[in-house]
Amino acid sequence: MNVLVTGVAGFIGASLSLRLLKEGHTVCGIDNLNDYYDVNLKKNRLAGIKEYPGFDFQQLDLADRGKIEALFKTNSFDCVVNLAAQAGVRYSLENPASYVDSNLVGFGNILEGCRHSKVKHLVYASSSSVYGLNTLMPFSVRHNVDHPVSLYAASKKANELMAHTYSYLYNLPTTGLRFFTVYGPWGRPDMALFLFTNAILNDKPIKVFNNGNMQRDFTYIDDIIEGVIRVMKNIPEADPKWSSEAPNPSSSCVPYKLYNIGNNQPIALMEFVHAIEDALGKKAVIDYLPMQPGDVAATYADVSDLTADTGFTPSTSIKQGIGRFVDWYMDYYA
Repeated sequence: MNVLVTGVAGFIGASLSLRLLKEGHTVCGIDNLNDYYDVNLKKNRLAGIKEYPGFDFQQLDLADRGKIEALFKTNSFDCVVNLAAQAGVRYSLENPASYVDSNLVGFGNILEGCRHSKVKHLVYASSSSVYGLNTLMPFSVRHNVDHPVSLYAASKKANELMAHTYSYLYNLPTTGLRFFTVYGPWGRPDMALFLFTNAILNDKPIKVFNNGNMQRDFTYIDDIIEGVIRVMKNIPEADPKWSSEAPNPSSSCVPYKLYNIGNNQPIALMEFVHAIEDALGKKAVIDYLPMQPGDVAATYADVSDLTADTGFTPSTSIKQGIGRFVDWYMDYYA
């Protein structure tokens, strides 16, 4: 396949592109290389991909309509994987405009490009954050998600709605992937694993919100990538069982699909902290804090639809995943 990967310098984008290139596909990767976090980390991710002859990198911003239009006009993509977005729940409280530009305007430009160039399949990143005020566990793609608690979550829910509209109006096959707390080597510096590891090594306190009473369905990067690869090859079709009288939110009468990709095993935050301590051989100093606006107390993915349709279930344990991250971290930062 000839694949467009947006957000190619990001954590998931770089890992996915490397896997695709190793499988013999060609990849056009775009990224605006913004400074939301360390740009050098993004550039170093890219360095490992640029050595492949089937890779083409272009520094572009999704919100630049003219350049995105030109990109689609000069290329013929079989599949588009949209991973570019302004990420982070807490940052959406500080800089909401960046979420509108990247996650709404930018995604609209991608949809238009796919529509006009007859892309065979658009796969895009949603988020477990869309579950918002939902408390029925595990979170299922068959549940309604109409009560987000952050602008980031609302923008991802909006992406799912926008994608459905294009599937309905233009018969564009779209698949949304709700990722659950992705971690692993080359991860984002604003995520808990990165922050905790850095703090513990530097004898600084770690910030543990909701007084430690949090659970997350931590999902290792390799499991995420395996899920994305399988979904890319599983182009959605109209669901013959879909009913407008009792609509299933995860499918439609048009080529539209949603999946959770999570480890299907929520881990208490303090268990996560202890696993980091074990991997580092060093205890954490903990600063217990109240729940932060926009956060949720627990996430837990029901991945039964993903397993049924692709035959894959994420399974990497916290101990394995954190061990691999710590090995990478100690090597990367010497």
